[in-house]
Amino acid sequence: MTQNLSEHRHISFTAHYTGYIWYSMGISHPVFATAKGKFLAKILHPLESWAEKHVGGSMRTTLKQRHSMIDRQLTALIQQHPDLQILEIACGLSPRSWNFRQKFPQIDYRELDLPDMAAIKTRALLELDAQSPEVLTADIFTEDFEKIFQRFDSSRPLAIISEGLINYFDKTLLNQLLQGMTEYGQEFSELHYLTDIYPEPVQNKLASFIWTCSKLLKIMSRSSFTFHFINPLEVQTFFSNTGFNQVDVLQPAAFFQDAAESNLIAFKNPEEHGGDLVWVIHAVLKKQRS
Repeated sequence: MTQNLSEHRHISFTAHYTGYIWYSMGISHPVFATAKGKFLAKILHPLESWAEKHVGGSMRTTLKQRHSMIDRQLTALIQQHPDLQILEIACGLSPRSWNFRQKFPQIDYRELDLPDMAAIKTRALLELDAQSPEVLTADIFTEDFEKIFQRFDSSRPLAIISEGLINYFDKTLLNQLLQGMTEYGQEFSELHYLTDIYPEPVQNKLASFIWTCSKLLKIMSRSSFTFHFINPLEVQTFFSNTGFNQVDVLQPAAFFQDAAESNLIAFKNPEEHGGDLVWVIHAVLKKQRS
């Protein structure tokens, strides 16, 4: 049988790089570190080191920030909703599902990716635990995505996670993805979406350099990689227009400063870009009571 290939399949190469960086930082397991990831990390190391010195951050520093922030948000959600179900889309070689099943053995945590990456991830998970669930497969821009929602119990809250994904889509596709979530998730008691996003680097003195790097990534991933938003208010408006009831934009500088006070904190001024290279979004859809 001939398999239909997703036009977004080329994005998967970045999963090897991020998987290896998380491993090198000590927040992942060797099974998620591939030879391709090691090669990419070695090639990009000089550029990353230069960026950390002159730009104030790099891809690998933002990888750690966003991963840590999403983990904290997800932990807080599980503490609030012990019956939470989790779906991580475009999961790549993220160690999150494995880590969270270690912390919360009864958690209903499923992952999803395109077939090739899903097969790689499934093999890695099975090396760690023979009982690990198979990674689901679907193109999130097809009707197959709706079928994934039907695997979950709509009487319980559902959290969807994506990391290193949505900047690869133009606003039309991003709108389609978000509307799909709110449409397919409207029967759930609560739907939470946790994702990172790279805003326009307007507060950075080397913004033009960052834009140039983004164009290179666009070519390498054969995608529409771009920066969609200049300030948090634009993010909130865009997400709200797709059906989410509440949209918080979390910026690292404010988040980590106030983390001791609360695990669920939004930037104090939603109209202000704090200068961070990456933000995390927590969008919520609550079922309307009749």
